[in-house]
Amino acid sequence: MLSLALAVAAALPTVTVRAPLADLTLEVARTEPQRERGLMDRKSVAPHTGMIFVFDGDGPVQFWMKDTLEPLDMIFIGADGRVRRIYAKVPVIATGAGDDVIPRESGSAKYVIELAAGEAAKDGIVTGTKLDLSGVPPPQ
Repeated sequence: MLSLALAVAAALPTVTVRAPLADLTLEVARTEPQRERGLMDRKSVAPHTGMIFVFDGDGPVQFWMKDTLEPLDMIFIGADGRVRRIYAKVPVIATGAGDDVIPRESGSAKYVIELAAGEAAKDGIVTGTKLDLSGVPPPQ
């Protein structure tokens, strides 16, 4: 299972997205298995790096912290590149917690960016920020 997770992570393309105060290097999760895996089992997320999740349409999406080892910021973004909602410093959930007790973060989005906890604020990303996502590949 670990080798599969590493293979999925290693195979992800990256894009650079310019935030107001930093360039972000983001792995692109654009298939359902990649989106399901996300940043699970990562022991750390370096500054100015993370993952962008790309969806087919701009609509309701839901995220949770199952098997995520580091607190994260979750940034929900519309198809126009405008930040709609930020869940800052979403805490880690105890390993082995039942799926029914893991909180979900939800919103309407075409893209969701996950960064290390506190990184969105450090990089100048706030609700209403417009990000140029033209270099992000479409979902598969």
